[in-house]
Amino acid sequence: MFLDYFALIVMIVVFLILVYAAIYIHDIPYEMAKKRNHPHQDAIHVGGWLSLLTLHAIWPFLWIWASLYKPEIGYGFMTTHSDNIKTDTKDLEKTIKGLQERVSQLESRLALESTLISRGIGDNHD
Repeated sequence: MFLDYFALIVMIVVFLILVYAAIYIHDIPYEMAKKRNHPHQDAIHVGGWLSLLTLHAIWPFLWIWASLYKPEIGYGFMTTHSDNIKTDTKDLEKTIKGLQERVSQLESRLALESTLISRGIGDNHD
């Protein structure tokens, strides 16, 4: 008789722990959103509760949604600021100009070598 009651108590405790764990797990994306001051943290919280009804089917999407937002840069799709873009553009323009000069030098050198070879003056690699 004692073992029957003990087994019942153990089953109830395990059931309560599993229910608590499911509720705790559903709240992780909301806690992430709250910590990051996410603009949609209320929607993520409601989505977490709805995720309980769908057996956590939408929970991974809530996790991604909450983790994409960073307070410093927003959703993080653009990591540089507009001032850095201007300086990066100037650096790229210098690099392109240098590459264009190098290509023109190589083209003139190639044209000179081809005329020398056609006249028979060039290197013989025989």
